[in-house]
Amino acid sequence: MKIAATVRAFWEWELWRNNVLLDQWAYCNKIVTQGLNAWLDIMFHGATQVGTWYILIFENDYTPTSSDTYQSPGFTECTAYDEATRPAFNEGAASNGTINNYSNPAVFSINATKTIYGAALVSDSTKGDNSSGPYMFSAANYGEGKPVENGDTLKVKLAITVTSTT
Repeated sequence: MKIAATVRAFWEWELWRNNVLLDQWAYCNKIVTQGLNAWLDIMFHGATQVGTWYILIFENDYTPTSSDTYQSPGFTECTAYDEATRPAFNEGAASNGTINNYSNPAVFSINATKTIYGAALVSDSTKGDNSSGPYMFSAANYGEGKPVENGDTLKVKLAITVTSTT
């Protein structure tokens, strides 16, 4: 008998301007190897649990690969938002093999004209940093740059799903 598990990250986005929903879209992406290794080490090897994960957004048209890491992400993080740190991934309890932040999405109050291409889930809150955090769990380019302007609000939801198959 062969048993397998699939881990996926499902990203959902909303772009708001002047309290009007301009656009919404979704994208699914796999987990990067650094994230899978962290998960296995934390669950089974006694590594220190990450207390809070954070969502970052990026501004170049880069397609993340499984070999991307927190220290070498391949993309350029966008820091053109008012929040002092990356928004936390405020997830609810896992249910039916899924954990998500649907009740409390990450919010980015945009303060410059940019084009946003994707997001990542990382273990450090420092905007623009790629050295102090140990882990990137997932990253996604949603395939089409979305222009944002000063005053826009970008809301990011993430569901991580583990499915067992036989």
